[in-house]
Amino acid sequence: MQVIRTFVAAALACFAITSVAQVQQARGKASVVYQGWSVSAEDKAKATQAAQLKAVEFYYAEAGESESENFDAAREKILANPDRYILESTVLGEETSTDKKQYTVSVRVALNVANLRNLVKSNSAVAKAGATEKSPLAFVFVSRQVATVKSFDDRVYKRVDESVSGGRTEANVKTGVEGESISAGQIRTNASTSSKTDIAANRTHTVETGGSTVKRASEATFRLIPSANLNQVFTGMFSKAGFRVAEAAYVEPMSGGAFKVANVENDYQSGDDLKSTTLQAMVTGMRNAKVPYLAYGTLDVGSADKDPATGLVRVSVTVNAKLLDVTQAFPETKAAVGPVQYAGVGPSEDEARGNALKLAANSAARELTSQITALRMQ
Repeated sequence: MQVIRTFVAAALACFAITSVAQVQQARGKASVVYQGWSVSAEDKAKATQAAQLKAVEFYYAEAGESESENFDAAREKILANPDRYILESTVLGEETSTDKKQYTVSVRVALNVANLRNLVKSNSAVAKAGATEKSPLAFVFVSRQVATVKSFDDRVYKRVDESVSGGRTEANVKTGVEGESISAGQIRTNASTSSKTDIAANRTHTVETGGSTVKRASEATFRLIPSANLNQVFTGMFSKAGFRVAEAAYVEPMSGGAFKVANVENDYQSGDDLKSTTLQAMVTGMRNAKVPYLAYGTLDVGSADKDPATGLVRVSVTVNAKLLDVTQAFPETKAAVGPVQYAGVGPSEDEARGNALKLAANSAARELTSQITALRMQ
């Protein structure tokens, strides 16, 4: 029975990952001013449609700036065929203000996000271009996980400054009296002596301490995770956006020896940034291959933990990605994502990691294409 429950939970988790990407809930609210003594059915329908459109707009606003710009370009087509993009609509509340002759309605809608994204992409200049006019794009993304972390002890420096000052005064006074008398053939002598010594001394001892502590950041090395299946995700998303897509490995032979995927992987194994020589070689190689766009980045896999909602294994993935236009004298970043984190669940760590990587790859590619689509629609 426990095995069955685990299997059902895993299936629901996988379904949730897919459905969340394709169907989203959103709320909207709108008001209309009516004529006459009461609200007509036509006025209510008009307010409901406006509220539904507000819900769509609210979804795009939450999705980010680039998505919001895409909504502005697709607004009229959504209004023309709302049933294609709104799967269902539920009235949450109605309010009629008789003194203002105003009717207000709040709705919750289920959005067909897949159709909304396809609509935006179909309106882009890239998608409308013919096959021979579409821009080539190459991509290289590295999936990795921390392998070792090297930490350093604090370096402590101490300094003691000491000063001593002192003084001494001395006074010595000696007085004496001596006398002699002669009488009857006798000599009598007498003497009196007194001595006085005063000594005073003082000493001041001052100690001042100081120093510093130097902390050195930990150094991490990464192990690469095979992610050939993620290439299909990136290829599919970039292709839907209207690009002619090729993996970087196919561009490398055409780069005149400049673009080497192994150099990119080596840089990302030891840090978060590519070396300047690697970046310059990538740009030179893309220009040699006559490929104007390059998408690249990292997908960092975190440690596994337990998902509180399902009890399954949960793994998070942090994405950093860029899309470059190398045709300019100075390569221009056309779109950027991250750092942003996504999570996947599954009955085992391997499955949770796979689900998280797929979700992260799909979301990152979609955000990159949304940003560049918005630029081309301006």
